[in-house]
Amino acid sequence: MCGVAGIWYLAEPASGTGLIRSMTDSIAHRGPDGQGFWQSEDETLFFGHRRLSIIDLSDRAKQPMEYLKRYVITYNGEIYNFIELRSFLLKKGYSFFSESDTEVILAAYDHWGMDCLQQFDGMFAFAIFDKKNNELFCARDRFGEKPFFYYSDNSRFVFASEMKAIWASGVERSVNDHSMYLFLNFNLHENPNDNAQTFFRNVFKLKAGHYLKFNKGEKIIQKRYWAIDLEHHNYDIEFQAACDRFKQLLVRSVELRLRSDVAVGSSLSGGIDSTAIVTIINELLNDPSDIQKTFSARFPDSELDEGKYMELAVKDKKIEQYFTFPDHLKLTSEIEKIMYHQEEPFGSASIFAQWEVFKLASQKGVVVLLDGQGADETLGGYTHFFVPFFREVFMKKGKNELNKVYKEYLENNFDFVYHNPNFAFRLETSMPNFSTGLRSLKNQLIGPAPSPVIHPDFYSQFKKEEVPFPMFLELNHMLHHQTFFSGLEKLLRFSDRNSMAFSREVRLPFLSHELVEFVFSLPSEFKIRNGWTKAVLRFAFEGKISPEILWRKKKLGFQPPQAFWMAQTEWKEWATAMQQLAVNNRWIKSDSSLSWEGVMAGLFINNLKQ
Repeated sequence: MCGVAGIWYLAEPASGTGLIRSMTDSIAHRGPDGQGFWQSEDETLFFGHRRLSIIDLSDRAKQPMEYLKRYVITYNGEIYNFIELRSFLLKKGYSFFSESDTEVILAAYDHWGMDCLQQFDGMFAFAIFDKKNNELFCARDRFGEKPFFYYSDNSRFVFASEMKAIWASGVERSVNDHSMYLFLNFNLHENPNDNAQTFFRNVFKLKAGHYLKFNKGEKIIQKRYWAIDLEHHNYDIEFQAACDRFKQLLVRSVELRLRSDVAVGSSLSGGIDSTAIVTIINELLNDPSDIQKTFSARFPDSELDEGKYMELAVKDKKIEQYFTFPDHLKLTSEIEKIMYHQEEPFGSASIFAQWEVFKLASQKGVVVLLDGQGADETLGGYTHFFVPFFREVFMKKGKNELNKVYKEYLENNFDFVYHNPNFAFRLETSMPNFSTGLRSLKNQLIGPAPSPVIHPDFYSQFKKEEVPFPMFLELNHMLHHQTFFSGLEKLLRFSDRNSMAFSREVRLPFLSHELVEFVFSLPSEFKIRNGWTKAVLRFAFEGKISPEILWRKKKLGFQPPQAFWMAQTEWKEWATAMQQLAVNNRWIKSDSSLSWEGVMAGLFINNLKQ
């Protein structure tokens, strides 16, 4: 896990040596173990790298790395199946001077070209320069676990792992008001219709599952190299066989993500996802002296504290538990640092709980943590996924079956207030085109409902836009949207920035692309079954995970007592000053009560001044 940066001067040579160093200095937290630089012979292209040593700790693995006297790479991430790829490439005549996955990427690019991306099981963001063709190839992993931002104009192309490195190159900051509108009015952290968009008008993301390849004078075009085929259905498989295959794929994914030359631990929330990973790791440990370390956030509020479930998760296992106890005083003192690292607004204080977990792992010397993110979005872990599931059941099997699954839903879920498939719901489902058209007409005439805090002048700039929440008639379609367009991406951003702030690496076994492809091929009733979300995961781990965890109805995660914290004097004094910045910027109404969204908007402005 590292930090990358680069500048390509497109018109004429320029002095980029000082700038590239400033860029990597700004993201030194991503790679405290070393730094490196490379420049082309014509002094127009500059690569920089900050290293966090995970695989092959020797200097042979340092970056930027050259290969075959033709390719140069600056790379952030991990290719988990690099050992298998290395073995294959050795048989093809390639040789290696290091034990790193970085060198494997270069050999794979020489062998397969752009199709090398299809071979990688991993998280990555990299830039490869081909000296022979004078061509730059940049790519990002399938889900967007690793960040890649870029800026371009007529004179230069600039890229980096974080936007602060782009600012360090001299690029001017210009806020994207549209992104702020989506955040303040809909609590969206991304534009579902354009995932390249950021909170800055002149800085773009290389989208997940995309690459860009260009030479001087060419237009920058992002191209998709991988996507889920929603038409591929595995309807012949039996449910138990699906559970067995799911577990097999997840175990293999965990096994690959344990490959490391430094200490590996786990984040543990007390929920099914993280408990499944902790359970698998415990079974994979071969040496009796190996003890897994877990890191968790806990709270005094008994309604929110998951300590009981954490204890059940580690019972009878070789595990050392470590806990952190976030509170409002720590939040108030740390939140400006969090925004500095996040660079864009975030939607709740749960991000602070995660921040404290990674801080704790850093204090205990554990460099790599496995985490359960991604399971909810691919397996249907949130109760709002029942809405498209109900629509699908009604359209395919009728009202009687809908009543049956609704009853099961009421029995096995804690939150069931907002999902009543009444007559209006069924009518809307039966006439989706009419319903969508009516909603669009209403939006054109009066706009969507404004949030309680947004300034009316700011709201009016964008209110005629289509509401970014499409109707889904099938569960898989909404899962796909949440996984690839709106939902998972923000969580991946949160975990990347939080972990890298403390020079930690996060690995996500549920985001093995082979596992995700399998999950999306399964029928909806394998994901929501008998009223239970994430059914294929729950049933796969029967007998392996405590029933109190496996069949829990209430979902929490690292959920802090945010309302209580925001009512405390220390927080309110600081937060009021922050929100006033957003009021002054006419994003927030002057008479708005103190809100998280308003504070975040002000904190975002405050960070721009740093």
